[in-house]
Formats: sequence, structure tokens, C-alpha cells
Amino acid sequence: MSAGMPFYVSPEQLMKDRADFARKGIARGRSVVVLAYDSGIAFVAENPSRALHKISEIYDRIAFAAVGKYNEFENLRVAGVRYADLRGYSYDRSDVTARGLANAYAQTLGTVFTQESKPYEVEIVVAEAGAGPETDQVYRLTYDGSVADEHGFVAMGGGAEQIETALEEQWRPGLHLAEALALAVRLLGTDPGGGAARELTPEQLEVAVLDRHRPRRCFRRIQGPLLDRLLSSDDPTADVPDVDEPDSARSEATNPQTQRPDRDGGTSE
Repeated sequence: MSAGMPFYVSPEQLMKDRADFARKGIARGRSVVVLAYDSGIAFVAENPSRALHKISEIYDRIAFAAVGKYNEFENLRVAGVRYADLRGYSYDRSDVTARGLANAYAQTLGTVFTQESKPYEVEIVVAEAGAGPETDQVYRLTYDGSVADEHGFVAMGGGAEQIETALEEQWRPGLHLAEALALAVRLLGTDPGGGAARELTPEQLEVAVLDRHRPRRCFRRIQGPLLDRLLSSDDPTADVPDVDEPDSARSEATNPQTQRPDRDGGTSE
């Protein structure tokens, strides 16, 4: 073979290699569970960091959750906030929807997957709380821009397949918030390899909800004593009280202190 002849890789093999690369990166990440409950949509992630969020607000009734490389999904989150703000300002706030945002993310992820030197090692969920459970929207997007319309629940990250199998058996419509959180936390602690289950503490968790009964802005972080109370409550019908927790989600998009690479220099979160 001539020294000047370029090495040939078929398009099929190139796409397969990129997909395998992205899947391995995502599988190393800690899992995130998104599931519906009686008053909205709950997001539960294994994430001990209080600064590097995997769950964030995008707009009035829309939230974002992700697994994979922090710096990559943080870029997507910021782009989503800017997309939503610009569309809401230019047209009307009701024109900002999870479907539109998912389509924008799909185009970005698809372009990166096919044209850049490496794909994004991320998997994301975009969710919107509707006026009732039947109008909730949950979209799951993978590294190559594929979009799936999910109903009831979705799991991402390492062990996602095992968690979703358990959710199919144990989740049901109309769960109260305490019940939904207990189910998600229990499944996040399972070992994909079949080992002993871990008991996750509130300090190891990042939890937020889209509460459809809140005025306009539905997103709310659940943390501190409130999370302790919901996870340890003897009353499974316990729900989130009306008093707001401190929430700086909207400031994250413009706060330069949060725009930094992940703690491990780019490893999956």
C-alpha cells in the first residue's frame, strides 16, 4: 500500500465506533430517574455535588436532566435556556414547549455525532408539566440525536436498563411524591452487577420536581430538611409543603462560576 494513501474506514464502521464510544461514556455515569407523580414530574439523581447540577430549570414549566460528561451537557443546558428565553421574548411564553426544545437538541446532537471528531457522551431528558398528567411531556434524547417520547418514567446512565425494568413492575400512575421519591431512591441504590443494594442518603442525592400546581414557574429543588422529611416520612401520602426552598436555578445560565469543567477533568458524572 502506498504511504500516501489514506486509511479507509467505512461509514457504517465509523458510526458504530462513535456510538460505542458514546454509550461507554454514558454507562460510566451515575443514574438519573425521572418519573411522574400525582402533582407533576419528579427528578432524582445520584449526585453528591451541591454545585454541579444534573437537574435544572429551563423555563416556566420545563426542566432538564442529564447524565454523561458534565461540560458537554452543561453546554446543552445553557443553550436550552437561551433558546427558551429568546423564543419566549420574541413570541409568547406559551410558545416555549418541551417538544420544540427537544427538536432543537436533536438537531444539535445529530450534527455533533455525524460531523465532529467525537460525539457528545451525554443522554438527556426534557420534561414539561402540563395542566394535567395526560398533557405532561417527557422526551429522552440520546447521543446521536434520537428522540423518544416517554410516558410515566425514564432512567438514564449506568444501570438504566435494570432500573427501567423495575419501574415497569413497581411504578403506577398517581403516586404521591414521597412514594415516588422512595421508589426512585431505592432503585438508584441497586447494583447493576447483582451485588448488595446501597442505601443512598439525602446528601448523595439531587432531587427536584415540576409541580403543576405552582403559579407559572413549576420547577422546585427538594433538599435539606424537606428532602429528609419526605424520604423518612411514615406517611407515604406526604407531599411537598407550599414554602419555597432557595432556588438559584435560573441564575446558573449566566453565573460564570458554574461554567467550569467537571471535577475529574471531563469524566462522566
